[in-house]
Amino acid sequence: MARVRYFAAAEELAGTASEQRHEPTLGALRAALASERPGLGGILPRCAVLVDGARVGDETPLADDVLVDVLPPFAGG
Repeated sequence: MARVRYFAAAEELAGTASEQRHEPTLGALRAALASERPGLGGILPRCAVLVDGARVGDETPLADDVLVDVLPPFAGG
């Protein structure tokens, strides 16, 4: 089961800081999150989604012990 952590606006829209998920790939996880939480789905395409600290494609399998971070765009200066 993958552990998903949400940061900043993604955490607010997800309604939680982290959760365990069962989707087999990153693409399946993205689709499930967008379907279950439309607000999060609205910003998810603009988020950096890291699997064990790296940007990877949607075809990437999610192993039981993987860490997925959802980072929305940040503004700063």
